[in-house]
Amino acid sequence: MADQVAKLNHLKIAPRKVRAIAGIIQGLSLNEAEAQLLMQRRRAAQAILKLLRSAAANAKNNQRLEPEKLFVKSIQVNQGSMLKRYLPRARGMATPIEKKMSHITLILGEGGEKRDSRFTIVIKKKTKLHKEEKRSKPSKNKNKANEETFGVENKKDPGFFKKVFSRKSGIGN
Repeated sequence: MADQVAKLNHLKIAPRKVRAIAGIIQGLSLNEAEAQLLMQRRRAAQAILKLLRSAAANAKNNQRLEPEKLFVKSIQVNQGSMLKRYLPRARGMATPIEKKMSHITLILGEGGEKRDSRFTIVIKKKTKLHKEEKRSKPSKNKNKANEETFGVENKKDPGFFKKVFSRKSGIGN
């Protein structure tokens, strides 16, 4: 069984925050770990997802491993270097601020059998718009957008809360 190691050094997120996300994907298959990271809303998930995809691509190309058999064997998050800054306080004092960084080590292992994936991950590819599509795209001009949405044909009552909490509406509107 071959292992694929990927490292990410000097990630500008505190290790405690990264470990919370790293613990979720420990021991999962590659596909399930990627699905879990896509659903996370924390900032560290994006960096770990990028590292996971990099390790999977390296395992596929360099060691000729099958992506269906790969799983997250271990993920380790260590303290990196710190940027030390100071905040001025009262009476000429200064409070130290430590901006912490993380070092992440991800090890992908190859399992014995292929695992059925429970998820299908669809990655949207960016495409360039043609000239005709750019013209038909709605403009960002506020006046035109308001005319389209609040036109004479489809004018709707904005509702009670919109009237009450609108900044520019008066009491008698």
